[in-house]
Amino acid sequence: MSRHYLFTSESVSDGHPDKLADRMSDAVLDRCLTLDSSARVACETLLTRELVVVAGELGLSSPALHRQVLDEV
Repeated sequence: MSRHYLFTSESVSDGHPDKLADRMSDAVLDRCLTLDSSARVACETLLTRELVVVAGELGLSSPALHRQVLDEV
């Protein structure tokens, strides 16, 4: 059996919008895990010049925590 595989990588420099989007998604994840160590989080942040969209799923132990995370981040 062949053990060949395709490897890809992406890199962006400082100041690129992807860096800000990653920081925002990471902040949502960090806050969720601070409030609920068993949280399940899928978060994507999309940016344009005038619009920010944070999309995904939050699996927290209490539905009340969802609003708290979004308000704090």
